[in-house]
Amino acid sequence: MSFTWRAALRRRLRAARDIYEEMYFAPYRSQMYRAYREQRDIFLLLSFSDLLGTPNPAAFYALELYPDLLEEFHQWHLRMGMEQAPEGGFRCC
Repeated sequence: MSFTWRAALRRRLRAARDIYEEMYFAPYRSQMYRAYREQRDIFLLLSFSDLLGTPNPAAFYALELYPDLLEEFHQWHLRMGMEQAPEGGFRCC
């Protein structure tokens, strides 16, 4: 009997939390996403800087990340206005 009461209380508290989060985060959601995208763009720029002609001292440590970041790199260079990926070892287009 107490199990159903606790479950109902959890559902109501979860619903109240969701409403509170929506009221608090809704006005700032676009700003947070824009800041996240800018930070992600900077990370991709630094990760693939050797493809753009700038030596990257951390390239050896980022080798494991390249396969996962390749699709994001394609979206990034299109968003930055480059129709083709920079020449430098691989082609993503």
